[in-house]
Amino acid sequence: MTTDLENQWKELRFGVEIEFIGGRPQELELLPGWIMSLDEKQIDETGMRSGSELKPPPLRWEDRGQLRIMLDRLAAQGAAANWSCGLHVHVELAAYGESILLPLLEAALRCQDALARLLESSPHRRLYCPPVAKAMAEAFRSSHDPLAVRHFGRPQSHRCGINIRPWFDIGTVEIRYANGSLDYGEIMRTVELCLRFVAAVGAGAALPDNPEELAAALNAPFGGYPPPIEPPRWFKERMWLEEAMIPVFTPLIAMLAPEAELHHILPVPDGLRTVIEFPGGEQWEYDWRPTASGWERFHPNERIQIR
Repeated sequence: MTTDLENQWKELRFGVEIEFIGGRPQELELLPGWIMSLDEKQIDETGMRSGSELKPPPLRWEDRGQLRIMLDRLAAQGAAANWSCGLHVHVELAAYGESILLPLLEAALRCQDALARLLESSPHRRLYCPPVAKAMAEAFRSSHDPLAVRHFGRPQSHRCGINIRPWFDIGTVEIRYANGSLDYGEIMRTVELCLRFVAAVGAGAALPDNPEELAAALNAPFGGYPPPIEPPRWFKERMWLEEAMIPVFTPLIAMLAPEAELHHILPVPDGLRTVIEFPGGEQWEYDWRPTASGWERFHPNERIQIR
């Protein structure tokens, strides 16, 4: 890499997970190496699963025009980003190797909240990017075990907002705080911020814990990132119900599948559906209905694999 710190970030390859609703994702013409993850659907305004997740191959800064082409194609199909969508940026770590993982965790402990605030991460989406905890960093320092930085229990996602686990599979760090967007300028400002953040950590910079000071330290834009979008009232009520029912279903799930975690809860006709996740990522559904003596499962001999 060049010794010019200001330009080092441009030499790092990156990827973006672009979540969207609507459009016709199965028909979208893809540039070479691009992937449409048709099973990664979001939630539209009616509560239905919609859209998909679009991902490029590893790109360099000078390849960013590919993003504009694909975003224009999505827009032509009527695709959009709403409150259910996020934007996850992967930054390749090959220039640093495994030695950058601990500095990334230490940087997360110092300034992860500032980074989330700089990106204006929607409060309802913070569930999907829990913070790195001091105990995680300490456990990883002593073991270098990928499981040490896996988030267990609630919040819902096991992937932290600054997520180093992809290093062990694809050689990247994932930064998950940005809200969804199909706007080229907003996406590229987000990518630039993430590249500058990783380059600064790789150079040993001590980053501040204030959003404005962090932007200044990184020489990154202070604004212009994907704005937060307020979710509809029905979605917030669903989340309130889910949070209220977690203490009820956690012990029931522990009896059914001690090795699994409660992933989420949804209302269904006559009851509630719990989705549990096993350590390898496999998910199962159980439907429950209330009775005078407690909760009973629908179709107790039937389990539906959903991922």
